[in-house]
Amino acid sequence: MGGNFTESCVYNILSAVTFVYDLVTLPLYYIIQQPWKVIERSERKKGELISGDNNQVTYKSLLPIRSEHALVVRENADTLEKVFNLVAKTHANKNCLGTREILSEEEERQSDGKVLKKYQMGEYRWRTFNETNYEADCFGKGMRELGVQPRDRVAIFAETRAEWMIAAQGFFKHACGIATIYATLGEDGIVYAINQTEVSVIVTSHDLLPKLKNVIKDLPKVKTIVYFEDQLYKTNIDGLESVKVLPYKEVVEMGKKSKIENTPPSKKDLAILMYTSGSTGVPKGVLISHGNLLGTMKGFLDFFDVTSNDVFLGLLPLAHCYELLAECSAMLAGVPIGYSTPLTLIDSSPKIMKGCIGDARVLKPTVMTSVPLLLDRIVKGIRDKVNSGPAIRRALFGFCYKYKNKWMQKGYSTPIVDAIVFKKVAAIIGGKMRAMISGGAPLSPETHNTIRICLCVNMRQGFGCTETTAGGPVMDTEDMSVGRSGCPATTSHVRLVNWEEGNYYVTNRPNPQGELIIGGENVTDGYFKMPEETKAAFFEEDGRRWFKTGDVAEIHKDGSIKIIDRKKDLVKLQHGEYLSLGRIESELKTCQVVENICIYAESTKTYCIALVQPSEKGLSDLAASIGIKESFEQLCRNKEVIKAVTKCIADYGKRRGLNKFEIPTKISLCEDLWTPDSGLVTAAFKIKRKEILEKYKNDIKRLYD
Repeated sequence: MGGNFTESCVYNILSAVTFVYDLVTLPLYYIIQQPWKVIERSERKKGELISGDNNQVTYKSLLPIRSEHALVVRENADTLEKVFNLVAKTHANKNCLGTREILSEEEERQSDGKVLKKYQMGEYRWRTFNETNYEADCFGKGMRELGVQPRDRVAIFAETRAEWMIAAQGFFKHACGIATIYATLGEDGIVYAINQTEVSVIVTSHDLLPKLKNVIKDLPKVKTIVYFEDQLYKTNIDGLESVKVLPYKEVVEMGKKSKIENTPPSKKDLAILMYTSGSTGVPKGVLISHGNLLGTMKGFLDFFDVTSNDVFLGLLPLAHCYELLAECSAMLAGVPIGYSTPLTLIDSSPKIMKGCIGDARVLKPTVMTSVPLLLDRIVKGIRDKVNSGPAIRRALFGFCYKYKNKWMQKGYSTPIVDAIVFKKVAAIIGGKMRAMISGGAPLSPETHNTIRICLCVNMRQGFGCTETTAGGPVMDTEDMSVGRSGCPATTSHVRLVNWEEGNYYVTNRPNPQGELIIGGENVTDGYFKMPEETKAAFFEEDGRRWFKTGDVAEIHKDGSIKIIDRKKDLVKLQHGEYLSLGRIESELKTCQVVENICIYAESTKTYCIALVQPSEKGLSDLAASIGIKESFEQLCRNKEVIKAVTKCIADYGKRRGLNKFEIPTKISLCEDLWTPDSGLVTAAFKIKRKEILEKYKNDIKRLYD
């Protein structure tokens, strides 16, 4: 009661103070910031209709071509090998790739008595563009000395780091195709991908070598393994006697002495054989050429507003072309890339020793790519921090959030509020971040807006698939909206086609709706060794290659795309209502008590249910509020807690605008972690619906019984 009274008093005082402040300063802000121009630029037309009828509509981009895109075309840089040579020549002695030094690993006793191993860390150590290019050249020649031939397929199974990028560029110099394998993939997935691609060479790391040891007997074609060394420990290669095993640095030294000439690829050569996330069924290998990569990269360059003064934070998996192309685009502008991991990113990360600061505060990055799950977690972390503080702080933060949001919607910035409140929040990721780009899945409007406000960044999102080389619609730099994926990229067209089963038609009003089809030079050749699946999903028309995404979208009057459904996620309930499982999950996963969620519905029933991986903190806080203190596992089974979580999710769903039939009537709390290693989520942390439903089939039966 006292806390609410305090918050109310603070809110009223701040309202009075800011009312006077706004009266005095508004004319000045109006003249300096020119908010009407901000709104005009945000709402201007970004895409235009180029053809259409009652069955389909096709749009193209109206965005301008930027200088970096023009440079790539002018220099005829139609492969990543040519792009990297251009980058090295242009930016020669500037910092290119940075790795943070690990000084030691020491035991640290926690407040609960547990002893954990933590890192004592130093500064970033940098390679220049010239040094990076030379090392890539040497690595590629060293691999040739080991028997790799031009246009061979090789595999990279390693976490994101400088050596990953260097190894890839080294292989590109000899027209080798890289099978990219997520570092988080489970052993079955590793065996499947390596055996299907029939590679004989794997590049991995010290940390992942034990996974290969466990499955090497199941990889009959593998003859050579090269590993990236650890900063502190010597790598144990016992158990790998059946193959040749060499450290990365030794291969580089071999290349320094080699007389082998490079074999540059053509734009039609395979660059990456990348496996889709595999959220349904067996993962598919997608054949991505250098021409496909450049098709997306040129589009990236037209919205990726970076300059040589920026610093890029490398965090997402380089095994996905989204991060690979974002980093290559940054390098083209002379932007240095500093690498980090979720274990060392911020001061409170699991491997950061007390008194040592995280990578972000050392690097002070200005731009980065992200995915919705990571951003959702940042938002939950901000909320937890605010809610755990005193009433005055909660009131101050809540008022400033609403105040900034109100003026931001009108085209104004709020420098005083940012300096007093939100710059302190932004300091968590270095304090210099100005732009973030999200991909991989639709970003919820609430998360989008919260990141934009609290981190003081230009938060944008785009849409792409592995099959389109991560290319597709993307938000313009001046678009102030949330919940949309942006306008067509400059290198591709977008099309909506009627989907009658879901009642999505291009004649719908106020906005055309239908299945999203993407066409352009970024659309790949199809699936590896899967001709039927390729034929079903890809087609050629008027000299342009197209891919059927399976996502349902609508196009707004400014030419921007909004993803509104997914064909495979649609379920019709007994009374005829359609449920979009993915949309419901997207709304509910930002609930404080939810870490991840899988919605399930049967057509013979009138309601849906939910399998919930709860947030440990959110669950314990909710349980404490009803007087229950137990272990995480006990809370997941406690009927009173489950009842409270069900109500919490229902209330949250109503606030998010879900219909009554879209809100899960019953839930099950899942004790297990949903990680890529568990096989329940993809490497990008999208849920694997089929695997989750199989694992929890007894829970589903119990909930429906």
